[in-house]
Amino acid sequence: MASLLVKAFVRDCEQVGDTRVRARYGTLSGAVGIAANVLLFAAKLAVGTLAGSVSIVADAVNNLSDAGSSIISLLGFKISEKPADRDHPFGHGRTEYVAGLIIAFLILLLGFELGRTSLDKVLHPSPVETSAVTLAVLAGSIACKVWLWSFNRRIGKAISSSTILATAQDSLNDVVATSAVLAASVVSLLTPLNLDGYMGLAVAAFILFSGYGVAKDTLNPLLGQAPDSALVGEISRKVLSHPQVLGIHDLMVHNYGPGRIFASLHAEVDSSADILQSHDLIDNIEKDLAQEMGIQMIIHMDPIVTNNDTVNALRQTALECVQRVRSDLSIHDFRAVLGETHSNLIFDVMVPVDCPVKNHDLCTQIEAQLREVDPRYNAVITVDRGYQVDYGERHG
Repeated sequence: MASLLVKAFVRDCEQVGDTRVRARYGTLSGAVGIAANVLLFAAKLAVGTLAGSVSIVADAVNNLSDAGSSIISLLGFKISEKPADRDHPFGHGRTEYVAGLIIAFLILLLGFELGRTSLDKVLHPSPVETSAVTLAVLAGSIACKVWLWSFNRRIGKAISSSTILATAQDSLNDVVATSAVLAASVVSLLTPLNLDGYMGLAVAAFILFSGYGVAKDTLNPLLGQAPDSALVGEISRKVLSHPQVLGIHDLMVHNYGPGRIFASLHAEVDSSADILQSHDLIDNIEKDLAQEMGIQMIIHMDPIVTNNDTVNALRQTALECVQRVRSDLSIHDFRAVLGETHSNLIFDVMVPVDCPVKNHDLCTQIEAQLREVDPRYNAVITVDRGYQVDYGERHG
């Protein structure tokens, strides 16, 4: 059925990299979620009210919140589809993450309120009337939520949407929560035990857990999380596949929403090569990354000396001294200004962002190592902190 819905309502469904196609997928997911959850809310509210069950009513309200979440998700996809404008030069793609964050807030608020109501039911229990209709509605709800989980999971994976994948996870949480309510209803039907308030607390706990997960998944890209290591590795591999590129560093990846990735890096080339040929190479690499990976890349060209044995030896010496301080450090942009009484060794040191040693202390330790090799060496060091990547440079 999922395939039929996609084919019927998502034009050009294979073109998942197209923002318009993504919006169609998001619209379909939102519309299906709204319809299913409104029906479940109405059915559960009716049987829960008739049975006097706070846990069933809580589960019904949870479905209503899911419908509201689907509306917000749908609006988020529609807004994110808008092209770039003067005020938003990188597009509106992050609206999808904002929608997910609003959904998370609503889920957490709902979980808190339902937990408070259920606690009151535990402290002041009242009889629950369970019927075959009640059990049938709960069982049907479980089957519907299992299908919604599968449907949204498929769409979320197809377009790499954290918002829709969070919606799928929320449906799976609902399966567990409704199963707990169903179990409580069966127990109350077969025994004198009244677990209604306790199961209401369980439902509230699942809702809070779900809200936390959605908030985490949508807040990280808004705060600027580190890019996926596989993506960084693929960018590095493609750039370094050109033998004229001797090394790369300072790779930065910016996510402005699904399908809107901008990146920049420095590519080291032989300083003796024809500058026009090197520039042409860099232009071609940028175009290839845009066509093959959909990434808008800006590459800064760094010319380095490769045919000077003295400079090459000093570069290797500097690298060895740096790695004696910490093995996870690396260097780039090495230059040397040689003199009779002292020589300036100028280079950048790449430091992991979680390194506990302060920049000043690292520089002091590195310079001490260099002076042990030759007291005339004077280190001029720039520290770069960021996520470490094994770029695979072809030089030391």
